[in-house]
Amino acid sequence: MAALLLLRDVVRVAIGSQNPVKGAATRAVLAPHVPRATFEAIAVASDVPDQPVGDDETIRGARTRAERARVAVDADLGVGLEGGVVRLATGGLRSCAWCVIVARDGREGVGGSLAMPLPARVAVLIDGGMELGHAMDAVASATNSKHGAGAVGILTAGLIDRQSAYETLVTYALAPFLTPEFW
Repeated sequence: MAALLLLRDVVRVAIGSQNPVKGAATRAVLAPHVPRATFEAIAVASDVPDQPVGDDETIRGARTRAERARVAVDADLGVGLEGGVVRLATGGLRSCAWCVIVARDGREGVGGSLAMPLPARVAVLIDGGMELGHAMDAVASATNSKHGAGAVGILTAGLIDRQSAYETLVTYALAPFLTPEFW
């Protein structure tokens, strides 16, 4: 119950992207804990490549999105979500995604997941300069999958979609705000 008291005063949440999947995931997780809050999706630069490579670069992009969105509208919380890929020792690629939540008072939460190997033909397209979403569209004959099911939805035949996967990231990043006594 104490954790809800810490979040009760949050009235403005800025989401560092206008991607509808990222906004829906953020609202789904935060709305029950910050019932008075309004949510605003802000297009901000991540300062990482369109296709981040490695967890560190992907986290940096998420953090930059969260900070810039929060500052842009003077929000209580800024939320940044960033998807990337990680090179495997075998030479292939896996997906990764990270969420960073920053508060006006400087507190921060970070959560990551969505680590699954990518098919070799997708990895070849990414290595050739394509973004994961565009590579999945090409391989699966899909259109704009990153604003929908995403690679994870396509590769799991719909068992989990991008929004559900991102909800987990947002939840992990929210942990320090929900249980501050452990942080």
